[in-house]
Amino acid sequence: MDKNLEAIKQASLEDIRKAEDLKKLDSARIRYLGKKGKISALMELLKNLPASEKPLFGKELNSVKNDIQSAIERKRKSLEDKEQNTSVSGFLDVTMPGIARRTGAVHPITQTINEIIAVFRRMGFSIADGPDVETEFNNFDALNTPANHPSRDIQDTFYLENGNLLRTQTSPVQIRIMKKVKPPVRIIAPGRVYRNDTPDATHGHTFHQIEGLYVDKNVSLADLKGVLHSSARQILGNDIKIRFRPHFFPFTEPSVEYDFSCVICKGKGCKVCKNSGWLEISGAGMVDPRVYKNVGYDPDEYTGYAFGMGIERIAMIKFGIDDLRLLYENDIRFLRNLK
Repeated sequence: MDKNLEAIKQASLEDIRKAEDLKKLDSARIRYLGKKGKISALMELLKNLPASEKPLFGKELNSVKNDIQSAIERKRKSLEDKEQNTSVSGFLDVTMPGIARRTGAVHPITQTINEIIAVFRRMGFSIADGPDVETEFNNFDALNTPANHPSRDIQDTFYLENGNLLRTQTSPVQIRIMKKVKPPVRIIAPGRVYRNDTPDATHGHTFHQIEGLYVDKNVSLADLKGVLHSSARQILGNDIKIRFRPHFFPFTEPSVEYDFSCVICKGKGCKVCKNSGWLEISGAGMVDPRVYKNVGYDPDEYTGYAFGMGIERIAMIKFGIDDLRLLYENDIRFLRNLK
């Protein structure tokens, strides 16, 4: 029986060595290791051997089986490598120089968001987030926006069938945070917002904002101006100036709109700033006491400021873009110039 086993082993190794392709190798595998192969037949004979002979013969049989399997795997790898080299050499000239691949880059909107977040992180602000689908209470009522305010009209806001809406600003994140956290609160809330606007060079129905909120004791409008001035210098350069203009927002009192001096003409007047020397950024102000009451804060104990800025507007200034739509058309030629 041992001589027969050794003969099968030698014959199998010779057949594996002579196999010229994967098909012939598979035939050899079936012939020796298949269900009806020679090794399987010996496995059946093992059942009929005396108990004293089974351990030794079983060990030898498993050893031969493992040797055959190892030989088949080595041969298979050799044949596969040979086939691959043959197929590649048929259409590939390995002497040709390689083709350079252009590296990708972060989109200018994402670049701007990341940079602004880094600036406010250094100033002690935490990052807060909220859902794009909001309740009417969080988006309007809690922010002291009256029922007849134009922004609540369907011509301005995307309402959903269940009574919720696509948030028109990231200010609802402030409401969500203030409901859960007691002062002091110092957060910024970057995110996508939605307005029922007709897209043009400076407007879109979907864009990005970063909203800021700081609530504590003895917070003043001077603190707000200092934060905005410092962040503007870090984002757009040390020569930037800032100005406040009186305005009205339902959720702040007093309210202001703030402008940055034009980084293109350095305040002298150009096409980008419409010859005014200033670039309109967004709104800000001291949080209205009625907003505090809506979230359970004591307006006699706490004061705070809120501000917002449009990411696309900042990106347009940073990259010298005069049409917001260019940021979303995914023209690789345009994006490549901004890298």
